[in-house]
Amino acid sequence: MKYESSLKRAQGLGSSKSSVHHWLIQRITAIALIPLGLWFVGFFLLLITSSYEEAHAAFLSPWTVTLAVSFVIALFYHASLGMQVIWEDYVPYGLTRWALIMGTHLFCFFLAILSIISILKIFLT
Repeated sequence: MKYESSLKRAQGLGSSKSSVHHWLIQRITAIALIPLGLWFVGFFLLLITSSYEEAHAAFLSPWTVTLAVSFVIALFYHASLGMQVIWEDYVPYGLTRWALIMGTHLFCFFLAILSIISILKIFLT
């Protein structure tokens, strides 16, 4: 008969402090991506047949730029969190897993910054 509490037996088996936050943020970005994704697809379906001048004029609205930047931020943050879960679940080695997670975060951050700068360049010129 052991006189240990359940908490004492569970210590050292991993932390549950950050997983709830990670799960919640992943769900929030997924919910945000539903209307933003529908807007993005609809907006660019309208621009497929447009001329360059019409497409550039469409990006002169602050609402369009705000929605596009919001979509980019939510998309790349959601992708980064999702890839982190995949690396944590399927890569057994600690250093390799850490390198893949950090590489994914940096790559998604770089692509998000590049996308935002591109959108702002169109808006400001």
